[in-house]
Amino acid sequence: MLVKLVHPSITLKFWKIRIAGLGLALGLALSSSIAFAGASFDRLLEAVVRIDVRETTFAGGAARLVSGVGSGVILSKDGLVLTNAHVVSPQAVDIWVTLASLERVRAELLGWDHWTDLALLRLDVEDVAERKLSFSVARFGRSDQLKPGQTVFAVGTPHGLSRTVTKGIISNKDRYYWDASGIRGYETGFFNTWLQTDAAINPGNSGGPLVDESGRVIGINTRTYLGADNLGFAIPEKTARKVMETLTAKGEVERSYIGISPGFLQDMESFYELEVNQGLLINNVEPGSPAAVVGIRASDIVLSIDGKKLDGRFPEQIPPIRNFIASHSVGSTLSLEVKRGEETLSFEVETERLESRVGEEWAFEKWGLTVREVSRAFARELQLNSDDGVVVIGTQSAFPAENAGLRRGDVISKINQNEVVGLEDLKGVYDDYDSSPSSILMETLRNRTVSYKVIKP
Repeated sequence: MLVKLVHPSITLKFWKIRIAGLGLALGLALSSSIAFAGASFDRLLEAVVRIDVRETTFAGGAARLVSGVGSGVILSKDGLVLTNAHVVSPQAVDIWVTLASLERVRAELLGWDHWTDLALLRLDVEDVAERKLSFSVARFGRSDQLKPGQTVFAVGTPHGLSRTVTKGIISNKDRYYWDASGIRGYETGFFNTWLQTDAAINPGNSGGPLVDESGRVIGINTRTYLGADNLGFAIPEKTARKVMETLTAKGEVERSYIGISPGFLQDMESFYELEVNQGLLINNVEPGSPAAVVGIRASDIVLSIDGKKLDGRFPEQIPPIRNFIASHSVGSTLSLEVKRGEETLSFEVETERLESRVGEEWAFEKWGLTVREVSRAFARELQLNSDDGVVVIGTQSAFPAENAGLRRGDVISKINQNEVVGLEDLKGVYDDYDSSPSSILMETLRNRTVSYKVIKP
């Protein structure tokens, strides 16, 4: 130890040497760290792309082409690009990706998951190779290691302005935010909480990366809170990485469903005679769902699933519980321990495949009619007898469908007294009408009342 040295001046000089050496070492380390971070950030910028999309929409009795612009980030050497589901949908007709070099390359949609608002594209790698283009590959960071106040950057193409960087902080790393409007009617935001940031996110930023100071992707920018300043939201890396892996392998994410709508228990524990941080409140049970079939009811409290105790006291705790149920394989059996009044009951529930309430859409131009297939979820919501048929989503003024009295929300169940199972049945009738127009009798259901409409040429 230094106290053993005899002369104080020697001790002082020794400390000065040590301190100077330490300062030099720290300086070199800091300089190296800055250089590394700069190189990593440059690589990230080279991996961020602009996405231009033309897609078909079905509304107002007609099919229309609409254009949009968003952002994305390249995350593999074979040209996989992660973006938002609301940027690119299965109705996309043309997808163009603008690389950092400003060269444009076609891309195809590999997978789409509206539940997490994520979509996966693949660049036309043959075109890239033929034109001798190049791109960088971004790397994932760790969203579960983020802390409030940490500096982050949102990178993308706001309003089409390519490779724009905005700076902010992580405002909250576990924000509960549920958007009732969803994506064109599709549900989203059920299975994850969000990263909240004050980095500027504008239209066109959607699908671009939220990155840390080293240029690591810790989120995918998705939305802002309209009417507020500096309230942006990103899908956490933990969710984005897993969904990307599944979309790469399967093109879709299959999830399980039992038919319960969870609620949080904050301030209500005493009414249910529960300990704090115990149980999940059931707000609603979908008619005909697996939970309803076995006798689970609204206002029941789920204490555990497969022995795992549940804590649904706060809104932020609901998405992980939904995800826990959804992550089981379809057709598996879950054991639920449920509190009902003073009783504790046990239920065995067989899961079914999670489906959206939004089915496939189509336009029948000569009728001035746009329709959507009736999904199982939609049928249960309206308490229909089955999920057969198509539902009207729009009519065009002065065309046969409107003249016949068809309205948005009508369910077409029969045509010329023949059952309509789905879109293909209606397409077959339309093809005959197209080649030889004649009057058509449609049986429809509106507000539980059956009525008949005649489509005239």
